[in-house]
Amino acid sequence: MGRALILALDQGTTSTRAILFDHEGRAVAEAGRPLRQSYPHDGWVEHDAEEIAAACVAVIREAVETSGAALDEVVALGITNQRETVVVWDKVTGRPIHPAIVWQDRRTAEACEKLRKDGKEARVTAVTGLLLDPYFSATKIAWLLDNVPGARARAEAGQLLAGTMDAWTIWKLTGGARHVTDATNASRTLLFDIERQDWSDEMLALFGVPRSLLPQVLDCAADFGEVGASVLGRPLPIRGVAGDQQAALMGQGCIRPGEMKATYGTGCFMLINTGATRAVSASRLLTTVAARVDGQATYALEGSIFVAGAAIQWLGEGLGITGGPRAAEALARAAKADHGVVVVPAFTGLGAPWWDAKARGAIFGLTRDAGLPEIAAATYDACALQSRDLIEAMRADAPDAFAGEAQLRIDGGMSKSAWFSQRLADLTGLPVARSSYQETTALGAALFAGLGAGLYDSLEAAAKARPSAEDLRPAMPVHAREAAYARWLDCVPRVRS
Repeated sequence: MGRALILALDQGTTSTRAILFDHEGRAVAEAGRPLRQSYPHDGWVEHDAEEIAAACVAVIREAVETSGAALDEVVALGITNQRETVVVWDKVTGRPIHPAIVWQDRRTAEACEKLRKDGKEARVTAVTGLLLDPYFSATKIAWLLDNVPGARARAEAGQLLAGTMDAWTIWKLTGGARHVTDATNASRTLLFDIERQDWSDEMLALFGVPRSLLPQVLDCAADFGEVGASVLGRPLPIRGVAGDQQAALMGQGCIRPGEMKATYGTGCFMLINTGATRAVSASRLLTTVAARVDGQATYALEGSIFVAGAAIQWLGEGLGITGGPRAAEALARAAKADHGVVVVPAFTGLGAPWWDAKARGAIFGLTRDAGLPEIAAATYDACALQSRDLIEAMRADAPDAFAGEAQLRIDGGMSKSAWFSQRLADLTGLPVARSSYQETTALGAALFAGLGAGLYDSLEAAAKARPSAEDLRPAMPVHAREAAYARWLDCVPRVRS
C-alpha cells in the first residue's frame, strides 16, 4: 500500500463535494456538483433527496478518479453535511415520501410559536440545548408525518425511516445496510438529550415523532458501515461523521476548551469549545455537541450572525458599488478615519444575542462629508462588531473557557481579506488566526474519519493536521475600540422591533 488518503464528502446546501486529503491534511483532488433548491411556497425550501444521493456517488467517483490514486490508498470516508435538513423515506423501497425539508425552511413557524406560548421552550432548551425554531428538524419530521397522506400510520407501523442528510447519505451509500447518525447531527434535531446522549422520550412525545423512525447515534469517529463496492469497485469504510459547523470546528483544530472558530460566509457561525462543561446560555446562544469521541461528549456554545458576507453583497446590489468584494473593500479602505458612521445590517432581523426577527437595518451617524467609502467601511465593521456581540455573550456564559488567552480562528469567504481579518482583530480585541485553507469543514470530516480508521492515534494527533494560519493581533488603541463598540451598542437598540 502507498499513501494513506482520506476522502471527505461535504453535502452542503448549495453543492455536494468530495475532497481527497492525505494524512497531513493536504487536499489531493476534489469534485463537486451544484444542488438545486425549490421554493414551492413562501418560506418553504426543499431539496430532491434522490438528486443529493446521486450527486454523492458521482463526486466520490470523480474525486478518486481525478486524483490518480490507487483504490487501496483511500482508507476511509468521512461525511459532513448541512445540519437540520431532514428527509423521511420508505424502509423497503428507499424512496423518500416527500422532498427533503431544508434547514432554512420556515413552514413550521406557527407550530413552534404554539409550543412556545404553551410554555414548552424552557424544558426543550434544558434537554436539547436548543430553542424552539423551525430551523431544527423535529417539527419538520412531524409536519411530514401529518401532511403526507398515510405517513403517520406507516411511521407508527415501523415502515418509514427519517434522518438528517448524513443518515440519508449513509443509508444510500451502504445499500440500506446502516441507519446511523452521529452525536453532533443528533444534537440539532430537538429530539436528543445532550446530557444523556440519547434520544429523549420526552421530546419524542412532545413533537410526535416515533422512535422507530430515528437512526442509531454513534461517535463522530466510529464504524458507520461501508460504501458499497458498486460505487468505487471495492468497499470503502465510512469512519467519520459530523455536522458542518462541528466539522469546521475540528478542521480548525478547536478540540480544547476555549478554542473557537468563526466561519464568515453569507452569514457567520461562531462556536467555542466548552469541553465537558455544558454551558447554559443566558443570551439564548445554542448549546450543542461539539464532538463525541470514545463515548465522551464535548460541548460548544454556538451563535450565528444572519448577515455577514451578505452585507458586502448588498453594497454592490443595493448601493451600486460595482466590481465585487475587492472594489467594496478598496472603497472601505479609503474611508476617513473616525468617520462615526454605523451600519446595522439587520436585513432579515438580528440573530444572537439580540434575537429579534422583526428588526430592520439602518445607517446612523451620517454627516455632510460622509459618503460611500464611510458606509462601506461601516458595513465591514458591522461584521466585526456583531462578532464581538457573540464573543461577549460567550464570555458571560462560559467564563472558564476564556481563562487563558482566547484566539478566534477564522475561515470562509470574508476571511480571504487580510484587511477585514485585521479589522476583526482590532474591533473584537482578540488575536485572529486566518486559515490558509478554506475548506475546513471537509477537512474536519476527513480528520474524524482518519481517527476512526486508526490513521491518527488520538484527537490531538488528528488536530495537528489543521491548516497553517496567519496570526493577526489587535493594533487599534483600546479607547478607539471601546468607543466604536459603544457606538454600535447605542445604535442596535434603535432598530429593534
